[in-house]
Amino acid sequence: MTERVARPPDVPRWDDDYLDAVARRLWSHYDLEREFRVAGESFDLYGNLRIETERHAFHPTVRFARHHSNEYLFVRREPRPRVETLKALESLGETIADDWIDADERHFSTDFTFVVVAREIPNDVGEFVEQYRNRTLLKFGYYGHYEINLVVVAPDRKQLVSSDSAGVAEAFRTWQPIEHSEPGRLGRFLDWITR
Repeated sequence: MTERVARPPDVPRWDDDYLDAVARRLWSHYDLEREFRVAGESFDLYGNLRIETERHAFHPTVRFARHHSNEYLFVRREPRPRVETLKALESLGETIADDWIDADERHFSTDFTFVVVAREIPNDVGEFVEQYRNRTLLKFGYYGHYEINLVVVAPDRKQLVSSDSAGVAEAFRTWQPIEHSEPGRLGRFLDWITR
């Protein structure tokens, strides 16, 4: 398969065609790694996205509202996942949140998204993921929040189920093009006033 855009030299290749296709969808936004280990668990693909935001008044040197957001993406294959598998990933997310988040007034949000690539998605797993929500405020929200998201995908069956806040899930639907929707008049206005 010919890539439309040349792969950057710092982006690894995966022997797994599906994960390599996902990496092509993510590499322009995420720092990607292969075979990542954390807290005794291993993941085939790991991604890290950091966004820093600040506002300016009158001149770029007059700054305020500086904050940052992070998203950590953990992907691994599990032929037939169970609800217990997902609960273990949730527990891992809670554990690493304590270690990885520097909770201060500049921290806005951190997302931990766990993706399980499976042969099939059992009904109980699908229901668990669709109803899943885990958002924790830090210091009553003053230090932002962190969220744990779950995605289970069966690429051979073209099935995907994700928790509501797992925005990266679209990258795992490799059988569909990524939709780029243009904001309407209200969306453009809201973007303009929030700059």
